Amino acid sequence: MRSLEVGSFFRPDEVRTLDKTRIEVVRLAGTSVALITLGPGWRWSECLQAVAGTGSCQWHHLGSVISGRMKVLHDDGSEADLGPGDAYVIAPGHDAWVVGNDPLVALEFSRTDT
Repeated sequence: MRSLEVGSFFRPDEVRTLDKTRIEVVRLAGTSVALITLGPGWRWSECLQAVAGTGSCQWHHLGSVISGRMKVLHDDGSEADLGPGDAYVIAPGHDAWVVGNDPLVALEFSRTDT
């Protein structure tokens, strides 16, 4: 493992674009860092559910909101409102949507070497 690695969102390793969704991924030392931008009106169940093919989002999220607001409703009924400066862990089994007229911008982290 290198002692220092640097990546840049100006030159991401991968860019994914879907309905009202832009994800820019930088991979570093077995970890992915994603800069996620979700446009106003974005809702997982409307924008990504058909692509995922599941009743709710089954991805584990670990991240922090940079700007914008989001509501998360978990399958177990728990819910949270996320805004700038909030760090979060969201377990699989949820829906989420952007609140208001501003895009949600967040950073998310995941291990890629496990």
